[in-house]
This record gives sequence, C-alpha cells and structure tokens, in this order.
Amino acid sequence: MQAAPGRTVTTGALTQLVNLSAERILLADKVAAAKFGTSTPIEDPAREQQVLNQAATLAAEAGIDPEETVEFFRAQIEMSKFVQRGLYELWTARPELAPAERPDLATEVRPQLDRITVAFVGQLAASEDLRGPSPRCAVSLIVAGMAADCCYHLDRLRQRALWGAVEPVCAA
Repeated sequence: MQAAPGRTVTTGALTQLVNLSAERILLADKVAAAKFGTSTPIEDPAREQQVLNQAATLAAEAGIDPEETVEFFRAQIEMSKFVQRGLYELWTARPELAPAERPDLATEVRPQLDRITVAFVGQLAASEDLRGPSPRCAVSLIVAGMAADCCYHLDRLRQRALWGAVEPVCAA
C-alpha cells in the first residue's frame, strides 16, 4: 500500500481515530445528562446536519472524501444516541443513578465535540491510505479498539457504541 505524496501511513493514526471516538462516546454521557428530564429529545436532526455539513466541509478542505467522512460522522452520531438511549433507560429504571447536575450543551459540551470533529478530520486524513476493506485495516482497528477499551475503561454499553462508531473505518 503506497502513501499519497506528503503522507505517512501509520497504524497509529487508527489508534488516534479510535481514541477520539472513545472520547466522543464518553461525551454522550454529558449530552444525555443535559437532556434527561427535559423536553429536549435525544434526536436533534438540525444539530446533526450541522455536524455532518461541517465534517463534509472540513474533509473537502483536507483533501479527503467528503462522503466517506460524512458516513464516519453519521456513525459517531448514531452511537452517541445509542449511549444516550441506554442511559435514559438506566436512569428511568433507577432514578437514584440519574445525574444530579445538568451540563450546558452550548457552552460546555458542544465545544468539546467541535474540537473532536476537527481532530477526527485530521486523523481521517492521516489514515486515508490505511482505511478501507483490507486485513491490515481490520487488524489495526481491532488492536486500536482493544487498547481504547482498556485505556478508557469502557463498560458494555460504551464498548458496543465504540465498535459501532469505528465500523466505517474499514468498510468498503
């Protein structure tokens, strides 16, 4: 596999991509805490479209495929909602576990998500020649995912979300 001119292919780029996905998955807790018990739904199509549009723009600027990037980000969003739904179920069944504080989405959570979005595009560009349907990609992704599971101490809900979020990395 040959790297594009000016790019170095390393499996470390996938590790960074998976780590960013884990960070984003963990931020779903704050998003859920901000919304739980309010009239704000988990689904936010307008915000989701903003994120997808931003990702496509950043991808085009970075010289990577905007459609692939949008699919990657769509998976991130869906897995974030997966975690939020899981937390809602838990907190509804066990109200004593519900968060006592409600983070502010606009000032506390979204700036962190936006930072991750920009970093994602950089890592997608750095891993462009590694990503795709190949044994090398699959093995690298598994190794990176297992390391993230350990480093971030993900429970089952968040592990499932992480694997769903990074699945597009080695897809066709």
